[in-house]
Amino acid sequence: MRIVIDPDSATPPYEQVKLRVLALIRRGELIAGTKLPTVRALAEELGLAPNTVAKSYKELEAVGAIETRGRAGSFVASSGDPTLTAAQRAATAYVAAIRDLGLGDDVAGELVAAAIRGA
Repeated sequence: MRIVIDPDSATPPYEQVKLRVLALIRRGELIAGTKLPTVRALAEELGLAPNTVAKSYKELEAVGAIETRGRAGSFVASSGDPTLTAAQRAATAYVAAIRDLGLGDDVAGELVAAAIRGA
């Protein structure tokens, strides 16, 4: 997840994080079931206070963009379309399984393309 904070922007950092996550969701770069970085990890990566990122996540949850599952973390919420949501979750699980096997994203894409051609 690529987020850049503009310290000179009139938009507060928490709002910049929120808007960027929403943009990534709308563009389909973050799909239902995608696990977000922990508040502390993202805060450290962006050079922000953890409370700033926590505020972003809280606002994202309030608008239904993400859901927090206790100690399991924060995830992109379902899209509202149960079929699309199931497909997005299957895709997320597939990528996790491929990475657990030690294979790269390029191999994952090749396997999907081959499966589509064979279907």
